[in-house]
Order: sequence, then structure tokens, then C-alpha cells
Amino acid sequence: MPSLSDAADANFLVHAAWAQRRLAGMRVIRSGVTLVDSGLPCDTFNCILAARLTVGIADAAIEGALAHFRAAGRPFSWWVGPADRPADLAARLEAAGLRAAEAELAMSVRAEAALSAAPPAPSELSIERVATRSQLADFAAVNAANWSPPDQNVIRFYALAAASLLSAASPLRYFVGRIGREPVATVEVAVGGGVAGIYNVATRDAFRRRGFASAMMAHALEDARAAGLRTAVLQAAPDGVGVYRRLGFAEFGTIREYKPPPS
Repeated sequence: MPSLSDAADANFLVHAAWAQRRLAGMRVIRSGVTLVDSGLPCDTFNCILAARLTVGIADAAIEGALAHFRAAGRPFSWWVGPADRPADLAARLEAAGLRAAEAELAMSVRAEAALSAAPPAPSELSIERVATRSQLADFAAVNAANWSPPDQNVIRFYALAAASLLSAASPLRYFVGRIGREPVATVEVAVGGGVAGIYNVATRDAFRRRGFASAMMAHALEDARAAGLRTAVLQAAPDGVGVYRRLGFAEFGTIREYKPPPS
């Protein structure tokens, strides 16, 4: 049986690579590591992850992956999780010139336990599953607003990937929270690795501290439970850890992001 770390990695691959495998101009390359290149100048959608390398080939595989993005001239992130190998991968990435950029907690919870701990949803918030291009554009707009000014590459990616992401075959489910007709919050559920992965938990600045993130999470967990998934996993940035712990999430490792130094 795969470990929780391996299941979380398999789920992260679904989140990071499922659409890119299906779109012209985007590439997913697997060779001891998985390299995802969206073709966009945005490290949100260009990444290297899920390294399963032996000591003997690790340095050559690292150099090959870095050479791809150097030749493409696109930014990227290399994500290192608890299941990645070799054990000294982070040190090897730093020796190859990458720098630690961010650390997030890998966390998990049993869906039933989290739903029992969830507070009542705010009455003014309505939550809908994304089923149309217009709804997906609203999802993208809320997430793009995490940057100032909003990152247009986020808008572009979801527009390019809309047909795949909205298809019946998609393992990615998107939800938008609204006040009236205005989109204010989002969450994504990725189905893969035998677990539900929670991503893109976002609330627009003007609507924070009103319980919307917890409500979106509870909705995502209910969706996961309805799909027969008992365990949920996520990568928690520091400002979200408190919300997740209140829902019963517990950490099982750390996920670190590495990037090239600023040029």
C-alpha cells in the first residue's frame, strides 16, 4: 500500500499535470522526475516534482531538467516533498544553483472528522461547482487576484485549458463562492492517488476573515466524501495553517519550493 506521502505526490501530479498533457504547446516529461511546461511565462504552471531518483543518476537528471527550462527561457519551480528521492535532493538542487523560496506543510485529514469540526457556512455565501467557461473564468479571476496586479497568466491558463478541465473525464473539480453574483472565493478538488487533494483555496482580500475559506473547504470535503474519498491532503502556506488545523488537518511532512535566483 502506498504511503500517505506517495499518495499526496500522485495527487499533486494530477493537479499539476493532467491538463498540460492534453493541450497543444504544453508538455509533461517523465524521466525519474516529472517536468511540467505549460508554455506560459509563469512558474505557477511550470514545475518539476515527484523525483524518484537514485544517487547515481540524480545530478544528471537535475541538470537535464534545469537545462530544459534554461533553453525554453521560462520560469519554473521545483517542489520537493517527503517522498522525493534521493534524501539529499534539496542539497543537490542548491548545489545546482536553485534557492529555497517557500516552505509549506503537507497536511491530511479524514473527511468525516473535518466535516464534523467545520463551522456553519455564512448565510450570505453561495457555492457552486464550475460547469461553464464563464464560471471557470470567475474561478481564475479570484485566483489571479492573489497577485498585484492580477496575474494574467492565470487567466490565460484556465481559458486555454477550459475544454479539458470542464470535460466529464476531468479529475479536477472547481468551486466558486459568491455573494450575490460576485465571485469572492474558490477551492479545487483533485481526485488522484486514492485521496482528495485540496488546492486553490483563495478569498479576495476585501472578503477575508468572514469564514469563507472554512466554508469552501467544508464544501470541498463534502464533495470528496460523496466521491468515496475518505482522506484529504493539501499543501498549507503559513497563512492558511490555522484554518486547516481548526478543521482537524495534521501535518505529515514539509514541501519546499526551489527556484533559480533572480537574474
